[in-house]
Amino acid sequence: MSALPAQSVLAALFLASFLAATVLPGGSEFALLALIHKHPELLWAAIAVATVGNTLGSMSTYWIGRVLPNRVRPVDVIRLHRYGYWALLFAWLPIIGDALALGAGWLRLSPWWSLLAFAIGKLVRYLMVAGVWVAMAPTL
Repeated sequence: MSALPAQSVLAALFLASFLAATVLPGGSEFALLALIHKHPELLWAAIAVATVGNTLGSMSTYWIGRVLPNRVRPVDVIRLHRYGYWALLFAWLPIIGDALALGAGWLRLSPWWSLLAFAIGKLVRYLMVAGVWVAMAPTL
């Protein structure tokens, strides 16, 4: 039985990362760790693909929020507006991250600044996950 080509495993990671950043549940960190465990030579490509997929997933949630009527302001969304783009760095958090992305769109925050904040937060998260894995891998 032959191993899957790199393009296939990276495409699967992209899909898992994209879906995990939408309202669908998922653990893209586990997909990333599985990939770098099996294919350590793809470490940097995997981090890049997971970051792009997860960022685009958050942007899809952002655009859903953008089309929602902007009439009522719940307390949590008012906090997001107060902290603005800094809060979007935490869009990788489970459950809260989806609300942050949705709220950013709902509040009509700039899509470009939102994209940048999503990407930075998600990249830092994936670098930390992969870094811990690489540091611990010799002992596993």
